[in-house]
Amino acid sequence: MPVTQHEATCERSLPPPLKWAGGKRWLVRHLLPYWNGNHHRRLVEPFAGGLAVTLGLLPRTALLNDANPHLIAFYRWLQRGLDLRATGIPFANDRAVYARNRARFNDLIRNGAGECAEASALFYYLNRTGYNGLCRFNARGFFNVPFGRYKQPPYREEFESYRRVLSGYEFTHGDFETLRIEPADFLYADPPYDVEFTSYSAGGFAWEDQLRLAHWLATHRGPVVASNQATPRVLRLYRKLGFSIRVLDAPRRISCDGNRDDAKELIATRNL
Repeated sequence: MPVTQHEATCERSLPPPLKWAGGKRWLVRHLLPYWNGNHHRRLVEPFAGGLAVTLGLLPRTALLNDANPHLIAFYRWLQRGLDLRATGIPFANDRAVYARNRARFNDLIRNGAGECAEASALFYYLNRTGYNGLCRFNARGFFNVPFGRYKQPPYREEFESYRRVLSGYEFTHGDFETLRIEPADFLYADPPYDVEFTSYSAGGFAWEDQLRLAHWLATHRGPVVASNQATPRVLRLYRKLGFSIRVLDAPRRISCDGNRDDAKELIATRNL
């Protein structure tokens, strides 16, 4: 069952289960004023990512989508009560162990089993142990993030608290335009940034996709909030479509070459 209002208050501090480059936990306090008058609505996230916003807002119902099938498979296994102790997978902050686990994960993908429980457990391990929390796949669809530089990654063995919170949510995988949304839904869209790095999922996210998204959001009759890097052309696009604009100082982001750059964050809103 979905969490009650009291439970939602108690669970407000539940952190995202994954380490996620570009995560929006820092942005939740800026989104709460928009959400507080709309918490009776279903939250729809076309780009669920690390779930920082969903866990920060804690809606009663949600439709959470992402282009990355392994990410969505992991969340669906969390809903079933994933217990890493039962997998027998070695969880060690060790380069050789990491290489073996990454090879096993890619073997499962190669054999069409990339969304099984073992693959999801490996996905969690690779996320926690790999470099900078990156989620990157090559052109053949294989995970290729190198070993990280952590002293001791915080591995979790069981996810019962997440199972309870996520139980009432629907997770889907695909393009945002395939989502079945209702006029009363509250849409929050945080697409891949308008930058060159697009290896997050097969096909990437090009400028043409940014255009498709902005126009799709503009047709929604209910509340809409979008965030993105505040590049000049993104600002022009959303202003042209009649969105109200706020620009915030964002935490430093990880660029495609591993460097961290200062960035401005755009919040674009409609029907609020």
